[in-house]
Amino acid sequence: MTTKTTTFDPSCELTRPKNHRAIAAICLGNALEFYDFLVYSMLATLMARLFFPFGDHPLIPLMLSLAVFGTGFVMRPLGGLVIGLYADRVGRKAAMRLTLWLMAIGSLLFTVAPTYAQAGLLGPAIVIAARLLQGFAVGGQIGTSTTMLMEYADKHSRGYYCSWQTFSQSLGILIGGLMVMGLSNLLSPEAMDSWGWRLVFAMGILGIPVSEYIRHRLEETVVHRQSLRSKPALSRSGQVALLLQHPRQLLAGVLLVVGATVPIYTIQFYLANHAVGVLGMPLSVGAWAAICACLPPLLLSAHAGRLSDRIGRRKAIFWPLPVLLLAIYPAFLLINQHPSISVLLSVVTLLCIPLTYTIVPNLALLPELFPTQIRASGMSLAYCIGVALFGGFAQFFAAGLVSLTGSPNAPAWYIFAAILLSLIGLKLAPETAGKDLD
Repeated sequence: MTTKTTTFDPSCELTRPKNHRAIAAICLGNALEFYDFLVYSMLATLMARLFFPFGDHPLIPLMLSLAVFGTGFVMRPLGGLVIGLYADRVGRKAAMRLTLWLMAIGSLLFTVAPTYAQAGLLGPAIVIAARLLQGFAVGGQIGTSTTMLMEYADKHSRGYYCSWQTFSQSLGILIGGLMVMGLSNLLSPEAMDSWGWRLVFAMGILGIPVSEYIRHRLEETVVHRQSLRSKPALSRSGQVALLLQHPRQLLAGVLLVVGATVPIYTIQFYLANHAVGVLGMPLSVGAWAAICACLPPLLLSAHAGRLSDRIGRRKAIFWPLPVLLLAIYPAFLLINQHPSISVLLSVVTLLCIPLTYTIVPNLALLPELFPTQIRASGMSLAYCIGVALFGGFAQFFAAGLVSLTGSPNAPAWYIFAAILLSLIGLKLAPETAGKDLD
């Protein structure tokens, strides 16, 4: 990666007073989109009963439900490439508005999908289609919104600005957790199975018009506007060719994402589904675990971002990883040997502290690896390949490892391997904090 001094015109100063409004607008949309995308995981055991009642072993419906959750990640690389190229060519703002409405259509499909008992295989087919559409949308959303946050910042605050991506994702998960927990407590199990789960997905649609109005009023970033003025616009094939000229950055980004997303989806979501489906805890535990997992990112993301601006991305990404390596297997042992709600929630909360401190600088580094002309598409592609290959199917692989080995602690080794891969990615990545970017 090359760095150079970039001269900004005076119009850059005109956008700075509006940056906090821009952060709020981007965060609101991100929260809604991640609510729509991840609330399925909190209902995975319920969706298993309603849509995948196959096989005699209790793990089979859960594994099928988790596999469908993973199908959304299969579409992420395609969405990341298509929508990312659109964001680099047309604008970040237009791409974010597009992803918002694609997510809304996916949630609508979930809301109206008939169950297996009502329509046979048509119900699971609609659920899978909805997951694929949502995966396509989120694939383009995360790279575009993170790039936009980064481009609103100066070189000394990019980590802080990008930290709001992690904050907003956690906010969406928190809202989803509160919704599932609230309905699980208010409704009877029969009502929840009958129509309560539909209300969870329907609520994700209601905030879309507000977010669309706010995003419509956003200004395109100065960095992107200047890039379009100073360099000839690339065709889609030209953008792809430029992406292929950055194989080291793409590989580094993919490996870094593996080390972040495998722990995220295993700790934040699989442990709760394991507790409900295998250890026999109530459905509301999944929501409580999601809420507890959100607290460290909500409270610490901004500090983690500022820390990475001060000490550098590479150091900030590295120091939490040994903590996770040492803690992850004992955490699984504790949960399985002492299966209580208090132990589960304590473990999830504590593990998410070092996880937050490595995820935030990770997300800041990814868009910094690529030049402006392919920044959104480059980050989207690296992020989505890493998530699709490893993170998105983390719950499925974890359940499969338990079934294959007979050990409920086996998923810890999957996290261990993912973190080791991320260390290779960190070795390949340059230091970018505080530097002017192309």
